[in-house]
Amino acid sequence: MPNPYIEAIQKRRTIYSLGRNLSQTEDHLAEVIKSAVRESPSAFNSQSTRVAILFDNAHKQLWTIVNDELRGRVKDETAWRNTETKIAAFNAALGTVLFFEDQDVVKALQEKFPSYADKFPTWSEHAHGIAAHNVWAALAQEGIGASLQHYNPIIDEDVARTFNIPPSWSLRAEMPFGSIEGPASDKTYMPDEDRFRIFK
Repeated sequence: MPNPYIEAIQKRRTIYSLGRNLSQTEDHLAEVIKSAVRESPSAFNSQSTRVAILFDNAHKQLWTIVNDELRGRVKDETAWRNTETKIAAFNAALGTVLFFEDQDVVKALQEKFPSYADKFPTWSEHAHGIAAHNVWAALAQEGIGASLQHYNPIIDEDVARTFNIPPSWSLRAEMPFGSIEGPASDKTYMPDEDRFRIFK
């Protein structure tokens, strides 16, 4: 029997060839992203995930930050050309979602529930992962491509300064999104027998 949720998440793929050819408004896309994060579960209903949605110049500023930071780190010219091409592809997208976890929330929970103190950072990462996946799947339902990138922590300071991010927000990932200008690569799956155990 078909499962609508499984069918929906099967649409979520890593798309690197992105553009700006979308009919949806920025306001609509922002609401889709906000709704996906809002409905994402978190341990103790902590709601620790924070999001910045970048369009237009803000989106371009982010990828300029990434480009400039990596230019100073990648010394091999061949490697740099590959890196520059990848960054240019992200910059060609319509926008970027920045995912953060609010460390003040984590610390407050550690103080309130000391028996679980060592677990809250891990549970915070779970919350981020769920929120990022939900945003990704929600965008896919709109026919929008995206990928999840991790240029943190090397861009953290510049991002915080440029976008006036609160000090307690810790950057976890960057999600460029836009029109799908090229297909996803083939997806492979490991054998079920190596991944699952069913007990009765």
